[in-house]
Amino acid sequence: MNKSVYSLVLMDDVVQAIDREAYQLGTSRSNLINQILAEFVSFDTPEKRMKEIFEKMEQLIHGETTFQIQPQPSDAMLSIRSALSYKYKPVIRYAVQLYRSSGDEVGELRVSIRTQSQALIASITRFFTLWAKLEEKYLSRFFEGNEIPYEIDNGRYFRQFLLPQKTENQTNEKIAEAVTEYIRILDHILKIYFANLEDLPTAIEKMEKAYISCLKNGIVVI
Repeated sequence: MNKSVYSLVLMDDVVQAIDREAYQLGTSRSNLINQILAEFVSFDTPEKRMKEIFEKMEQLIHGETTFQIQPQPSDAMLSIRSALSYKYKPVIRYAVQLYRSSGDEVGELRVSIRTQSQALIASITRFFTLWAKLEEKYLSRFFEGNEIPYEIDNGRYFRQFLLPQKTENQTNEKIAEAVTEYIRILDHILKIYFANLEDLPTAIEKMEKAYISCLKNGIVVI
């Protein structure tokens, strides 16, 4: 959304109150005034959209022992941690970033693990490759050109989220539910893989069975 400079005549006391509130919220005067005016006229700004999606995701995750929500580096990002049952208890980080533009691309997920172990990096890179193959096998038909937007790079996984095809699934609440469920399924399959790490054929078989089971329960492709 484009922004322009406008000349407004405001009371000094009002501006001072705005500045105090903006400081408390960690935002700028212009951004806060923009949000207040948008709410007054019921206009959905990118900031409001991102806030609603992340708040819904936090509600969905709240109380789950599997995940831990981290302090957020920005209003456009939500970071979630999940412990992995492996040597030294490494932590998986799921970082969701939402785009400010309102187009077909909603945002992206970046999955990473903090470790110096080359063996662990190799194992999780192999998992991401297997995960991508599962998505391609069962979901690629829902994407333009049958291509799912993802990247794998030495222990890191990137997946872009697209706007759901059905209009009823394009609300902030439905997008939050779809992204949260994607992370849940990915984390679930990841832990099945590591639980069977010593027997790769068995791991692959169990991963696919679990993935199919999740699909049968119903998901929103994003």
